[in-house]
Amino acid sequence: MALAGSLVLTAIAVPTSVAAAAPNVRHGHSVDPQDAALDFHSAAYTTITVTVDGRPVHVRWYKELCYVANPVAAAAQQPSGPGGGSTTIPNTACGYQSMNVFVPESAFGDQRTPIYFAVNNSGWKASYIRASVTAGTSYNSATSNVGAALKAGYVFVDVANRSRGLVGADGSAPGKAPAAVVDAKAAVRYLRLNDAAMPGSAERIVINGTSGGGALVSILGASGNSAEYNPYLAAIGAAGVDAQGRSTLRDDVFAVNAYCPITDLGNADIAYEWLYNVLGTRDATGSNPSPADATAIAERFAAYEKGLGLRNADGSRLTAAALLDTIENEVARSAETYLKADPAHTIPPLGGTFEITSGGSTKSYVNNWIDVDTATGKVRSVDMANYLAFVATQAPLKTTPAFDAVGVNGNTTSGTETDLFGPPSQRYMNYTEYSWNHNDVAGDGSGLDDTGLTWKQYTAKKTTTVDDQVHLINPMDFIGTSADAAPNWYVRHGTRDRDTAFTVSVNLDRALAADPQVRNLDYRLAWNQPHAGNYDVPEAMAWIAEAVDKAGDPLTAHHKG
Repeated sequence: MALAGSLVLTAIAVPTSVAAAAPNVRHGHSVDPQDAALDFHSAAYTTITVTVDGRPVHVRWYKELCYVANPVAAAAQQPSGPGGGSTTIPNTACGYQSMNVFVPESAFGDQRTPIYFAVNNSGWKASYIRASVTAGTSYNSATSNVGAALKAGYVFVDVANRSRGLVGADGSAPGKAPAAVVDAKAAVRYLRLNDAAMPGSAERIVINGTSGGGALVSILGASGNSAEYNPYLAAIGAAGVDAQGRSTLRDDVFAVNAYCPITDLGNADIAYEWLYNVLGTRDATGSNPSPADATAIAERFAAYEKGLGLRNADGSRLTAAALLDTIENEVARSAETYLKADPAHTIPPLGGTFEITSGGSTKSYVNNWIDVDTATGKVRSVDMANYLAFVATQAPLKTTPAFDAVGVNGNTTSGTETDLFGPPSQRYMNYTEYSWNHNDVAGDGSGLDDTGLTWKQYTAKKTTTVDDQVHLINPMDFIGTSADAAPNWYVRHGTRDRDTAFTVSVNLDRALAADPQVRNLDYRLAWNQPHAGNYDVPEAMAWIAEAVDKAGDPLTAHHKG
């Protein structure tokens, strides 16, 4: 059919020096027509050379492989960022549902090596196809996760996906939740479909992401093989979904490498306002423009936290009343881990100064919050009020609400995640109870003011989908359920990160710790790190190597499914 033909051309477009091979045959797997359109062509690559730690590495680049049979066409002009303007994309047919696959020479014939699966979203924004590996580039494996993956002999995959901000060819917004998760699952399924033909092992997929990408890999890792996504996967022609909508392939993954995950969006506002109001941080830092809203939103947090039923490692219940102590303990553990890692590491004494470099400039901040015994490397105390003020001084606190602000108090220009929700025909839709009930922008189609229904009334209707959208991107809803969670998790959240509440990553950690499917969990607040990722490449890559080694041979080990 014409669609399949166009996809094949997209997948195998290479210089004339490289000949395209016939599609690889997948033995023992019944191939439906859509799956046949997603064949991997093993000879359809371009060879490029990069340098890793001063040594040349030849890499086979499989360019812009479309991982779905029915991609959603995008407009040629796409928003270019917070500053406005637009950018032109060359691949309107499948540029948001493609992957670039990079195979280092040590992995050319290796069916066992891990696949390092990188998503490149920020702020839950749509991610157009990118090439992290570029000809002639030099990489340092101590600072670049790309260089480290290539040096380790891993297949490196850049994965594009739809999400908020994407403009469809028809002018709609086809990136609404759960599109990003569905696309990521489709990419995993493409790798599983073609596992026998591709270098690397689809049983050793390690997913990596930061910020919105950290949230994306978290839900991808938590919701493996959940049938709730099958209708969405079928609509885009994902591999391994038959004509009856049943799954014939798996989309669980081996390991999650998540940095500062912006997740649990349905409850992110209440977590944020609780954290930065419980000790008066907003007032102390002069960043409380909507105190009545902040107070009302924060008041909802205690009941939410209690409802999670989480516990700390010592068995104590993780309630709002215990959370400040829990965060304090995590901060202390972070500092002590940092000091223990290297004798050259130091933390300024009380009254000393932190020198923080950001945006090319360095500023000094008085240490009035952490007291360390330099002789033992142990933390004597952490002043939580001063600590949170320190965090909020590094970067101004977000608006109130922090994540679902559009439509509230007349706000129509906020860049918050409100536009991730609602139907493709609608610019945005409030997805939290407080913002829905307090929407006061007439005619936007969202909120009590336009629908005449409170949030509880609106979400009680069977036809409502916004609550389903919130659910399908929230890992907390899948951890500990029948979904197949990744067995290995490495989660980091910087101690200077004010982009989401520390409670979000703490809750994620405690939920994962209680899931019997999770066998290897490494969570920590990363000392003195802002909202960022991949700042600890040697540590993260060593963790991956150890997890892979413990798991054994992927071609002989027993797997779920």
